[in-house]
Amino acid sequence: MPRTVITRKGQVTIPAEYRQALGLSEGDRMDVVLDGNAVRLVRAESVAARTAGMLAGPGPALAARALRVAAEEAIAKEVEERSRPRPHAGKKGRRR
Repeated sequence: MPRTVITRKGQVTIPAEYRQALGLSEGDRMDVVLDGNAVRLVRAESVAARTAGMLAGPGPALAARALRVAAEEAIAKEVEERSRPRPHAGKKGRRR
């Protein structure tokens, strides 16, 4: 098992054979994880990779035209619902 030394700045060198095996290169970002009495270095994912698909819907993505039609229908439905008269428990307004 290779050994490494912690520098005054807290830096550690990952042995070359490990970097090569994992495809790590200078500038790669790593997450440092405390795991019991061990420290693990894990390749950090980009924000894009971490959040990819987070807002995906249940079905396949709609084409631009279909998306526009769906949005227009949803807006029309909301406008229709808002324009219906609602029963009031009493008139709300400013008191004089």
